[in-house]
Amino acid sequence: MNDVLNQLESWAARGALRSLDIALTRFIAEHAGSPSPELLLATALLSERNGHGHVCLDLASVLADPAALLSEDEAQQALPQHNECPVAEELSNCLQGWQLQQWVAALLASNAVTDARHGQSPSDSSSPLVLAGSEQTPLLYLRRYWVYEQQIQTGIQQRLQNQHEWSKEDTARILTQLFPPKNVTAEEPANDWQKIACALASRTGFGIITGGPGTGKTTTVIRLLALLQGLQQSQKRPPLNIRLAAPTGKAAARLSESLTKGIEQVKLSGDLADCRQDIPTDVTTLHRLLGSRPGSRHFRHHAKQPLPADLVVIDEASMVDVEMLAKLFDALMPHTRLILLGDKDQLASVEAGSVLGDFCRSAAQGNYTSATLQWLQQVTQQSIPEGMLNASGSSLAQATTMLRHSYRFAKYPGIGALADSVNSGTATPADIQAICTQYARTGSAVSPQHNLELIRLQKPEFQSSKAAAEGPFSPLKNLVKQGYQTYLTELIKLRPSTDARESLDPWALAVFKAHSQFQLLTPVRTGPWGVDALNILVLNALKTIPSLRGLLPQGNPAWYPGRPVLVTRNDYSLKLMNGDIGICFEWPESQVLRVAFPDGQGGIRWVLPSRLQGVETVFAMTVHKSQGSEFTHTALVLPSHDTPVLTKELLYTGITRSSEAFTLLYSDTQVLANTLTRRVQRASGLQN
Repeated sequence: MNDVLNQLESWAARGALRSLDIALTRFIAEHAGSPSPELLLATALLSERNGHGHVCLDLASVLADPAALLSEDEAQQALPQHNECPVAEELSNCLQGWQLQQWVAALLASNAVTDARHGQSPSDSSSPLVLAGSEQTPLLYLRRYWVYEQQIQTGIQQRLQNQHEWSKEDTARILTQLFPPKNVTAEEPANDWQKIACALASRTGFGIITGGPGTGKTTTVIRLLALLQGLQQSQKRPPLNIRLAAPTGKAAARLSESLTKGIEQVKLSGDLADCRQDIPTDVTTLHRLLGSRPGSRHFRHHAKQPLPADLVVIDEASMVDVEMLAKLFDALMPHTRLILLGDKDQLASVEAGSVLGDFCRSAAQGNYTSATLQWLQQVTQQSIPEGMLNASGSSLAQATTMLRHSYRFAKYPGIGALADSVNSGTATPADIQAICTQYARTGSAVSPQHNLELIRLQKPEFQSSKAAAEGPFSPLKNLVKQGYQTYLTELIKLRPSTDARESLDPWALAVFKAHSQFQLLTPVRTGPWGVDALNILVLNALKTIPSLRGLLPQGNPAWYPGRPVLVTRNDYSLKLMNGDIGICFEWPESQVLRVAFPDGQGGIRWVLPSRLQGVETVFAMTVHKSQGSEFTHTALVLPSHDTPVLTKELLYTGITRSSEAFTLLYSDTQVLANTLTRRVQRASGLQN
């Protein structure tokens, strides 16, 4: 036992395991009687995998490819003297000769593990570990994650069985009102997938609508809500009590703004006109919806005190982790319907799980049964391609729709072409070069056909002279100076003469509008390519612009005019949510610093800097943090070293944060090639 623990401590010292992983393993060692090496190693690997977003440990995959596990941390990988980490090789040596069934037998011999394979529910609720899955694919869980998956599976199965048998005539009539016939053009898809999505989501207690940026998810939601309220009205039932939520404050504010604008554009005439007032536009965060309790994993709403709602709609569902989704299902009443919206191809949640990706693994193929296709033809007059027919399609597939036409990128096809190429998983650096050349922009001018930029940086020589280390960053410095100078110039130029709110608020709103035109993104937090280092690089670069020298500080104060900040944790007392972006201003008369935040309703909330505890400078933002946001021009800089976080999903997410222009900076062709082919693959029992 000590030999195994010593080996684990050695890996932890090199950053391949966390202190938490070691602590859990020691806990199991102390409470499992005579723990076997197989149990201790499995526990450490399971904890390590949880830290990387996996819900469980796929034992067969570990034996098949141990090199895919255990790598040094970001900071170690970024060091100039860094060599290939031997930890993965040492793990392979430890596993040499191990057989899957013998490993499973060793785990089940311990009282720390309960067998939940073959569908049986474990009777021993005290064991910390649960073995589930199948004989061929055994999955080891921390008990709480296994419970979370069971709650999710049960919640979905129950709702899929709740068929809402609306009148076909009423459904078809209302859908025709919401989606009037139109002439199909080369730019329009043959099938109206938004109409299909509304139909499928209306007939069961659970539904999924997935699609990339600009495919009309928000518009579809508005029409879906109108359809459901119209169907309620047709059967002389009271309107549904609908609640809308998103994972972050930023995503909630964006959905609320989109709904407010979109509902005015959707024609609700005739008997649907009365439904407009029953379509909500207020969107909250998931934490606030469930009633979070400070310092606790528990919420105010749960099975014994459920959320009062008939329908809950969750946007940006790709950001929802397995624990949060389980808590949501636990808080829903049996009759409450749930609709998940999101882009299945975006990055998965920061915490464990990839629930939307798991649910939508086959969404592109449709897998609709003949009964579903026949029903869709009757209520939507849409003919689904025969290739999407699957006689044995799952009940989940019958409630899932993928929106397939991007209206946003129809105007800026370069971004759409680049995103599609990356999303294919087969693109090469040459493919990226070809697309960026085809849609290349020159200088700062952006047009629909010229809005991409690919910049190859020289690889920094950190061990050489300061010039050799900093010289390769010059193109990046020039880019951020051009990108951020606009909002800082607006901050100076539009500065009012008084501290009156009627002067301050328009000033701040104009600066925020200018700030949303550019954002620098990075995949990593630490090292020379991480958020912290890039924030310093950007600020120093901006200080060299003559017109900004009177605005930006020459020293390093914590707060200064123009500092953009990102809220990193919810602060309900200030009504600020994780993901909110603020900008520091100096009021003209009193010359005091205040931080402005959009209030989500077209106004500004001003906050004392001293009251902001959970914030960080955001000249550079991680791609994970950018989810739910949109910027006119985004620039993504890839590190010069390879790291497991560099995946096609990360690159796709970075590209699709752009609405009009995108710049990709890289310094190593092999790193880019690896990024294009590496996929996010998280072990989970929800995939089946």
